[in-house]
Amino acid sequence: MTIDPAFRYEGMSPKAYEHPADRAATAALRSIPLMDQFVRRLCDFGHERRFRQVLLGNAVRIGEDQVPDLWASYSNCAWVLDLERTPDLYVTQTPLVNAMTVGAQNPVVIVYSSLVGSYEPLEVRAVLAHELGHVLSEHYAYTTALLIISQVVQGALPRSLFTGLPIRALYLALLEWSRMAELSSDRAAALVLGDPLPVCQMLMRTAGGALGGMSLDAFIRQATEYEDEDDIYARHARFWEEIGRPHPFAVRRVRQLVRWVSEGEFDPIRSGHYVRRGQEPPASAEFDAAVSHYGDRFVAMVDRVGGGVQRVADQISAWLRARQGAGATSSSDEEDEWGDLGE
Repeated sequence: MTIDPAFRYEGMSPKAYEHPADRAATAALRSIPLMDQFVRRLCDFGHERRFRQVLLGNAVRIGEDQVPDLWASYSNCAWVLDLERTPDLYVTQTPLVNAMTVGAQNPVVIVYSSLVGSYEPLEVRAVLAHELGHVLSEHYAYTTALLIISQVVQGALPRSLFTGLPIRALYLALLEWSRMAELSSDRAAALVLGDPLPVCQMLMRTAGGALGGMSLDAFIRQATEYEDEDDIYARHARFWEEIGRPHPFAVRRVRQLVRWVSEGEFDPIRSGHYVRRGQEPPASAEFDAAVSHYGDRFVAMVDRVGGGVQRVADQISAWLRARQGAGATSSSDEEDEWGDLGE
C-alpha cells in the first residue's frame, strides 16, 4: 500500500462531501422537539467515561509503539482530512467484522480485530478513513445515543433508566439517520484514498466476507441491478428489512458511491475545489425539500410507534425534568446503573 503524504484537504468542510440525505436527515432529526437536549443528556450519563474504561481494560490502544503500521495509516487519514485532533484508536477482539466511532465530547474509533486481520491493508485504510469521516461530520453524538438506546432495546441496559420514554420511536428515528450518515462517510473514505474502488471493495467484503476470487466488477453490476429493481413487492420487502439496521445494504452503498463519482462531484474536490469550514453556503430550496421529506418520514415513524410527535416531545420533556430533579444523585451512583457496556 502506498500513502501519498503530501495530499491534504486543508480546511475542508464536511458539507463538501456529505450526502444530501445525511444532511437532510440530520436537520430533520434535530427538528424533533427536544431531540438534541435528549441526546446531550443521554451522553452526559457518564457513558463516555465508562466506555473508555472498558476499552482500556478489554481492548488494545493503537499508537506509534503498538501496531505502528496501522497507526501510521490511521493518523495519515486524519491528516489528509485536516482534523484538528486525531481521536484515539482501539482494536478489540471479536469474530465479527465491524468498526465504530463513539463518544459525545471526545470521540474514539474502535476497529474489530477480525477486520484488521483478514482485510487487505488498503481495505483497512478505507475503513479507518470512513470512521474519520464520521468524526469530521460530528456524527458521533447521535451514534453514541443510538448505541445506548440499542443496548436498552436488546436488554443489555436497564429500561428503568428510560421510564416514560418512547424508546422504540427514538430508536427507529436514529436508525434512519444512521443509515444516511454512512453514505457520507463512504464518500469521505473515497476522498482520502483518492479512489472509490477500494471503498467498494471493502463494502463487498463486508457483504460476502474476505473470500478469494471475488469480482468487484460483478458486485458493482449487482449493485446496479439492486438499485434499478422495479418490482414493487421486492422494494417494499427490502425497505422493511433495512429499517431495523444501522447501515444500508452494502450494494446500495456501492451504488450510491459510484453514482456520486460518475456525476462529477468527486474530481473537483480532489482538485482542491471544495467548501471550506466557515464558508458553507446557505440552505437551498432543494435542501429544504429534502429536510421536509425526512421530517415526514420521522413524523410517520413517531406517529406509528410513539403516538405522535407532540406526545413524544412531552415524554422527552418529562424525562429531562425528572433527570434534572435527580441532580442530587452522585455521578458514580448514576454510572453504576449502566452496568457493563462491553460487547
